[in-house]
Amino acid sequence: QVTLVESGGGLVQAGGSLRLSCAASGRTLSTNVMGWFRQAPGKEREFVSAISWSGGNTYYADSVKGRFTISRDNAKNTMYLQMNSLKPEDTAVYYCAADTKNRLMTTMAGRYDYWGQGTQVTVSS
Repeated sequence: QVTLVESGGGLVQAGGSLRLSCAASGRTLSTNVMGWFRQAPGKEREFVSAISWSGGNTYYADSVKGRFTISRDNAKNTMYLQMNSLKPEDTAVYYCAADTKNRLMTTMAGRYDYWGQGTQVTVSS
């Protein structure tokens, strides 16, 4: 139905930047809400950011607000996460996700029904 593939992860020093991409294929018009989650070593998966279909509504976890920017280009079926001022605590596997059944944004992982394979982001101090 919907396939999501993340890319753009890597190793960066604290204070640096990375731009993650999430390419969607399949029934891309059904990706009403898309979001980013991350899972740090030894920790549970946590919400990072979400964006509405039009890109007009965005939401960020307090931990990344002011540093990360979420966006999407529906013509390219791609969502992005621009990460600036990276901190070691941002180190995690980052996952993109899509909610095809709702139009209200949510921080709850269970509301997203499609997930990518994840891309590793490592921030060194």
